[in-house]
This record gives sequence, C-alpha cells and structure tokens, in this order.
Amino acid sequence: MKSNLVFLFMIFLSLSTYAQIDSRNNAFSIPAIEAPKDTSDLKPETPEIKPESNLDIPEPVTNTPFPKKPFSMLPEEEFGDPGELYADNINKTLDHLRLSKEELEMRNGSTVDQFLGEFRSNATSVNVVYRDHGYMDGDVIQVRVNDDVVQARIFLSNSFKGFKLDLHPGINKIDFLALNQGESGPNTAEFRVTDDTGALVTHNQWNLAKGVKATVIVVKE
Repeated sequence: MKSNLVFLFMIFLSLSTYAQIDSRNNAFSIPAIEAPKDTSDLKPETPEIKPESNLDIPEPVTNTPFPKKPFSMLPEEEFGDPGELYADNINKTLDHLRLSKEELEMRNGSTVDQFLGEFRSNATSVNVVYRDHGYMDGDVIQVRVNDDVVQARIFLSNSFKGFKLDLHPGINKIDFLALNQGESGPNTAEFRVTDDTGALVTHNQWNLAKGVKATVIVVKE
C-alpha cells in the first residue's frame, strides 16, 4: 500500500515539473505601444477635388435696361425732345449747304419774275433772238409782246432763233415765260435784241423756274 502511494506521488511530481518547464519555454511578451503625444498629425486627410474643366456651366445673365453708349471722343449734346435732335441735324446739314441768292437761282431757278432792264431806241424794228445757253435739255418758253402771245411754244436749242418785232411808239414790253425746266434744272436761256441796223440794243441771260418770266422793255423814242 505504501509503495502505491509513493508511485503515485512520483508520477504527480514529474507531471508538475514538466508543466512548469513547458510554460517557461512557450511564454512570450507583447511590447507596449506608446500613444503619440502630438495629435496634430493625426487629422484625417481630405481628398483634393479638382474642378472639371469640361463642365458646361452657363454664365450668369445680367439684365441691362438700356444698351451701353458707344465710346466717343466728341462731346455729347443732350436733347429732351427727339424733334430737337432732328432739327439740330438739319441745321448742321444746311450750314454746309448755305448758298447765296444767286447760287440758289443758278441751281433751282428764280421763283420770282425777273426784270432785265429798259432800253431806248430810234429804230423802226428790232430782232429778238434766243437760245439755250446751257446743256440742251428740252427747255421750252413762250414769248409775249405787250401781253400778246407772239410765240406760243418755242423749244430752245443751242442755235439762236427768234422773230422780228415792229416797234410801236412808247413802251414795247417783251416777256419770256418758262413753260418748263427741262431735264437738268432751271429753264436757262440767252437772248439778244438788235435794231434794224444790226446794232446791239441789249443782251442777257435768265435762269427761271417753271411758270416764271423774264421781262425786257424797249422804248421807241
């Protein structure tokens, strides 16, 4: 009986010794990790977002009630009434087109009757001739003597044409009436009056608007 107890005690002792040796051989240690003292470097990283260059983003629309005025180096004039601006433009245009009375008559023809003078003569008769002194453009006249029609409708050419007038004692009034203004402006003509000896009594020119007349008087002494 004692030998059995001794045997069991020896087995128990050997197992306990083996367990201690095995625990020493298999043990390991885990090193401690120190926590970082500066936490500024531990902020989460924010991903960088690059703008899309191909995005079609419409530009903002701004409402402008009035269009911008064009740049100008000239001073601007203020007009409260559009009529004032129109009148101002007309006046500026006319300033460049100011013509004398003579220049206007040359361009448009006289709009009032023209008196070309009074002349005296001892002749029995005179020859009255006339022609278009400018471009032959279809000027037509009527000739009257003392208000009587002696040439009803005469087409003016570049050659002189006319009639013989017997002078009555006293005033012999000769009227040249413009029936039209031709194709290029006023009725233009040159006339001559010579006595029965061929002496020149008078000569002159006219530029008449339609319906206007030029008058010359020959007084027989």
